[in-house]
Amino acid sequence: MNILLIYPEFPDTFWSFKHALKFIRKKASFPPLGLLTVATMLPTEWTKRLVDVNMTKLSDKYLEWADYVFISSMVIQRASAQQIIKRCKEAGVNIVAGGPLFTSEHEQFKDVDHFVLNEAELTLPPFLEDLKNGCAKRTYTTPQFANIRETPAPLWELADLNRYASMSIQYTRGCPYQCEFCDVTALFGRRTRTKTAEQIIAELDTFYNLGWRGNVFFVDDNLIGNKKTLKKELLPALIKWQSDHAGITFNTEVSINLAKDEPLMHMMSEAGFNTVFVGIETPDTVSLTECGKKQNKNRDLVEDVRRIQRAGLQVQAGFIVGFDNDTPSIFQRQIDFIQKSGIVTAMVGLLQAPSGTKLYERLKREGRLLGRMTGDNADGSTNIIPNMDPDIFREGYKRILRHIYSPENYYQRIMTLFKEYKSPKIKARIKFEHIVGLLCSICRLGILGKERVQFWNLLFWTYFNRRELFPLAVTLAIYGYHFRKISELHIL
Repeated sequence: MNILLIYPEFPDTFWSFKHALKFIRKKASFPPLGLLTVATMLPTEWTKRLVDVNMTKLSDKYLEWADYVFISSMVIQRASAQQIIKRCKEAGVNIVAGGPLFTSEHEQFKDVDHFVLNEAELTLPPFLEDLKNGCAKRTYTTPQFANIRETPAPLWELADLNRYASMSIQYTRGCPYQCEFCDVTALFGRRTRTKTAEQIIAELDTFYNLGWRGNVFFVDDNLIGNKKTLKKELLPALIKWQSDHAGITFNTEVSINLAKDEPLMHMMSEAGFNTVFVGIETPDTVSLTECGKKQNKNRDLVEDVRRIQRAGLQVQAGFIVGFDNDTPSIFQRQIDFIQKSGIVTAMVGLLQAPSGTKLYERLKREGRLLGRMTGDNADGSTNIIPNMDPDIFREGYKRILRHIYSPENYYQRIMTLFKEYKSPKIKARIKFEHIVGLLCSICRLGILGKERVQFWNLLFWTYFNRRELFPLAVTLAIYGYHFRKISELHIL
């Protein structure tokens, strides 16, 4: 049996980093973790190939070769997934689909032969058994959650690791919090399930033995959802592993309560983490209450951010406008918070309602839904009818983006960060691609860019005051170029 695993293309979005990746000659940010994990779970006697459309064209010869196509997709990849399914149907290839997009919207894809939904550890085995017996059903689903301590490692050998900017790995599924707008608990539950430290170390060894020296993203929606196990098992294992393996750094997603746990932050830094993404959402307490973001209430959020930065963890953050309790003042309040906190990578989006969330169900009852969400957190779209006047709403959103991603304000935030940020304990290894990135940034940003004054001011200041952060200064300057391109493309 010939199995073709296809990963749809990401559009030009905030997190695609397409404009930034060109500086270092990479094709995509991350490999398809879920699809490669499914590949491991397929019979070993089957022949498998991976086509990541983000870096390789899906040629007819691949479809002619395949007996079955397995496709996994997130909502943001919907358009590409539809095109791929159409081509597979025309080529007469059987299609098996899974992942977040199909779990929430499988009714919309009439040409898919089989859906393996929810967590594949539970739904893939019965499909494979039925397929072997010639009685495969169209849909396999389950309300149960898998024991991920039995999840096999991804089949990394199928991917060309050198063409990606970062690797990815998963330690937990689930989140103890239940924010109204978030679909994580609907997909993975509120109990934080963890892999064993041995599983994670084995996956890291695979990267390392294949020659990977660079960043690894822990894709967990909240790495610190189970602090006890994290502190007792994973972090000590990572700290030990780092002593014999140079050149690997980590980043991940956490909740803001990390700021009150100094020992945990210290351990994360020791283990090689240098960046965390935090869902801050809004500085407005009433809106935090509205969306059920209780972990963000009754705290000095700016000081929390600084505390994390001083622990050697750069804070990236998500922000939302469009809560029912938001007033026109929220736009300036968001700007002020982002600038004051020194959050350089600030993703600001309009409130969207993913299917399966409490927000979706509430707005459906209220008759305030406008179809499906795009899955893009920063394209200026929304699938809800806001309480605020639509013209004020959209112009206020544009004002935020014009301000925070203008060269003057963006580079000012980098300087604010660098005055607080403690140098990470584990340094990333300088590779040839980083030299290429520096030279490209000098040309595009320092000579041809409208930000050239700010660019050179940052580089000179960093060289003479925080020389150890010079590579990060170049990286953040390149990120800023990408963020401005995205803002101009979708919003401004």
